[in-house]
Amino acid sequence: MYDVVKDYYGKQLQSSADLKTSACCDPSAMPEWLKPLLTRIHPEVLARYYGCGLVAPAALEGCTILDLGCGTGRDVYALAQMTGASGRIIGLDMTEEQLAVAQQHQAWHAHQLGFDNVQFVQGYMEHLEQLDLAPGSVDVIVSNCVLNLSPDKAAVLNGIFRLLKPGGEFYFSDVYADRRVPDAVKHDPELYGECLGGALYWNDFQHMARRAGFTDPRLVEDRPLTITDPAIAARLGPIRFYSATYRLFKLQDLEPDCEDYGQAVIYKGSLLHAPDRFVLDKHHDIETGRVFPVCGNTWRMLHDTRFAAHFEFIGDFSKHFGIFEGCGGGLPFDTPVAGSASAACC
Repeated sequence: MYDVVKDYYGKQLQSSADLKTSACCDPSAMPEWLKPLLTRIHPEVLARYYGCGLVAPAALEGCTILDLGCGTGRDVYALAQMTGASGRIIGLDMTEEQLAVAQQHQAWHAHQLGFDNVQFVQGYMEHLEQLDLAPGSVDVIVSNCVLNLSPDKAAVLNGIFRLLKPGGEFYFSDVYADRRVPDAVKHDPELYGECLGGALYWNDFQHMARRAGFTDPRLVEDRPLTITDPAIAARLGPIRFYSATYRLFKLQDLEPDCEDYGQAVIYKGSLLHAPDRFVLDKHHDIETGRVFPVCGNTWRMLHDTRFAAHFEFIGDFSKHFGIFEGCGGGLPFDTPVAGSASAACC
């Protein structure tokens, strides 16, 4: 599939308009604070963007960030503005044509921003050990609609876990299916290039993430995808696809389930662009100044990571009250309601 992906993204696609199922990322859903960052990115870089979400988590100033499948560098150049001159962004991609565009405009972006903190590397995300990065040296790893294109997703997750610092985070958007994708779809070059053939069944992804060491995967947001091309829709049959953003923390003491220790946090409202609330994930929208009860895992995700300075912490792990109320299983994504609008697929 390497050759399929290289051909599709290096030669067949010249802009996001060439995608058969339309771009997943809806600009109207973009937060207002992020739009000015995109105005400082070269038009050719923006025109060749093939992502399916937004990979811009909070508290990135001074961080070392690795972008897997960076393409022409849209997310790299946006994240460069969020980390500031003291941060470092490495963009990894296997497609020469994509990287050529990213590197062609590197000096232009350095002039726009007043600093150059980015580096582009050609390579494969299944072989992160080949990068000039020490184990445990990266604060945040991101990817945008890329993991589905990998023929060895377990190797990617294992490599990510190895590179992250303790308390580091893999924050990424991708395409998932509500069931396992059959071989006829998986081996269709067009469907694979359109981010559908390689989509993981969501529950297989969760098990895979846990095996790699990410004990408690957190779903940040999701939306059902509409397949707008009738011919492609016919080849997919009844499979439903979702664009979803997850965050995976490298934390040693996370538990398989959400356990209740009587803990709580108070968000200080001190994160840039988030004075009123901090959204950790789909089920943790933490309003500034309010005592917010949390399970032990959520407590660690805030206390043992780069977010610690922005919270007050109540309680410890000395007393256990059982499973945290509201935790459960089942399909985590929002099911589309008949007649409602949904996002287009990449």
